[in-house]
Amino acid sequence: MPGAITDVGGIRVGHHHVLDPDAALGSGWATGTTVVLTPPGTVGAVDGRGGAPGTRETDLLDPGNSVRHVDAVVLTGGSAFGLAAADGVMTWLEEQERGVAMDGGVVPIVPAAVIFDLPVGGWQCRPTADFGYRAAAAAGSDTGIGTVGAGVGARAGVLKGGVGTASVTLDIGVTVGALVVVNSAGDVVDPGTGLPWLAHHIEDFGLVAPPADQVAAYADRHSEFGPLNTTIAVVATDAALSKAACRRVAVAAQDGLARTIRPCHTPLDGDTVFALATGAVEVDPDPTLPASMSPEVPLMTAVGAAAADVLAGAVLVAMLAAEPVAGIPTYRGLLPGAFE
Repeated sequence: MPGAITDVGGIRVGHHHVLDPDAALGSGWATGTTVVLTPPGTVGAVDGRGGAPGTRETDLLDPGNSVRHVDAVVLTGGSAFGLAAADGVMTWLEEQERGVAMDGGVVPIVPAAVIFDLPVGGWQCRPTADFGYRAAAAAGSDTGIGTVGAGVGARAGVLKGGVGTASVTLDIGVTVGALVVVNSAGDVVDPGTGLPWLAHHIEDFGLVAPPADQVAAYADRHSEFGPLNTTIAVVATDAALSKAACRRVAVAAQDGLARTIRPCHTPLDGDTVFALATGAVEVDPDPTLPASMSPEVPLMTAVGAAAADVLAGAVLVAMLAAEPVAGIPTYRGLLPGAFE
């Protein structure tokens, strides 16, 4: 780690945002949209754990429902208003002739999830279909992190959140990547130490214990939950997985959020994780498995464990890369001693 979700072959990421550099909280644009484009034939599923989700087309991803393939996933600001960004992604995909073939044309499959960032930029400053179209058109292998796309108006507790990404390649030849928009009600940084909850990654990111006065200043600011909430993410793999197996990967990946954000999956959050499998890498099943067990079990277990790891890493990447917006302090700005 870190790597990027685009290390999974065929996955592309695009952002579009509007940011007023002079904006104060609730005054001026500070929102955006992030799109994850998939190669044809990508299987998708989703798992939602928060009590206040804002989503689109997630019912379609249930393993019991008919459509298997996903053309794109939209992560966007703007609360429920921001779901309009998916319309623009559908328009762009239709122009590329991507989607379910029907008489007269195609219907792109574009699930979406939102964060609640309206108090940052202002209630009327929210993504439209044009945001989604521009983000899809801009998609490429350069993922972008921090204060970009859907991460522009994001917060994590009282600190600036944002977009993060990470990846890992397993010994079996499968790559697993994650992209996250961190906008949590809970904290990523322990108010008692000034270091991330995910302690075993502290040295990986070169962090040290900050001075006591900086920790105290941070603790003073975090005493109440902020009004912002919801962490949304996409995990992807090049392994060949069924829709049901993708669902199990999405479930496992939620552990990555629970390791890095406290509290997590609260009634204030809409935490949602999408899982994508491009199917480019076939892994032979274990011949020693009992006949009664699905041959996908070892693979989905390995991919799910890796998905939790890379999603946790992506959360930290987002926090370390974030830049200040509308007076919201960053981890680097409020606790600079952690980086010395």
